Amino acid sequence: MMKVLALLLLAIVTMASMGHGLPDDQSPQAVEKWLKKFPNAKPKFTKFHFYLNNILNKNPPASVVVAKANTTDSNPETSFGLVRVIDAPLTEQSLSDHPGSKIIGYCQGMYTFSAQEERATLMTLNFVFTTGPFKGSTLSVFGRNLVTAKYREFSIIGGSGDFRMAEGIGTASTYFRDPVMGDILEMSFAFFRYSV
Repeated sequence: MMKVLALLLLAIVTMASMGHGLPDDQSPQAVEKWLKKFPNAKPKFTKFHFYLNNILNKNPPASVVVAKANTTDSNPETSFGLVRVIDAPLTEQSLSDHPGSKIIGYCQGMYTFSAQEERATLMTLNFVFTTGPFKGSTLSVFGRNLVTAKYREFSIIGGSGDFRMAEGIGTASTYFRDPVMGDILEMSFAFFRYSV
């Protein structure tokens, strides 16, 4: 039992030393100072795995329609012209299998059904981390989501806090889909973050 507690404590200390979320000073002067040191920054390869729970049948729903074209309803296979805003919980395990899974953050932004021949969206999203060593940090992603593909790749184009100037690739795959409940995506991020 003592060995397990010692290993757990070591893991917590190690995770705490990996990052602390938001820098203490986020003023324009502090950001400029940080950027001047950036040429000497060391990239750190980082991987995340979590679930994005876009649950629609809860109150409030994780995403809502904010706009749609006059012709959207005539093409339900693609939903072309539909725009949704999302604020969905990110969890360590899928909420469909583990309703009490720990929430580690939120996916906030919007996605637009932007293809006329297939079901695909343009995603403009921020992944906001609310617990753990990266609490307060964000990752920004941009890209195409071909909903019917097994894996979808998108760009990690930046971030804030411990993820300033982050760059890398994220992939999503559908873990669960239900027309009433919504969908759950399994997310894998591989990216470089920088410490100065």
